[in-house]
Amino acid sequence: MADFTSSIVESYTLYQYDTCPFCHRVRQFLQSVGLEMPMRDILDDPEAFLELLQGGGRQTVPCLRIENADGVAWLYESRDIIDYLSRRLDVPRT
Repeated sequence: MADFTSSIVESYTLYQYDTCPFCHRVRQFLQSVGLEMPMRDILDDPEAFLELLQGGGRQTVPCLRIENADGVAWLYESRDIIDYLSRRLDVPRT
């Protein structure tokens, strides 16, 4: 498991579903850098779908829920999610 350090403490949850190719891209990145995070399947979990819609305002996946001292942010688009996590956690983008 990789050692991830950041000066800003954040927690992440990925909203996704199994057959989404863009979600697969993000999951593959997470696996390649050894990063685990909670995942919410919006097709199997109606509560997750509602959280995504109410919190992020869109039903698009993948979506990364970012929680830190400033509050909660919702980040869409697989490449944006991968770029964000790569920069934030100082890991190479694969």
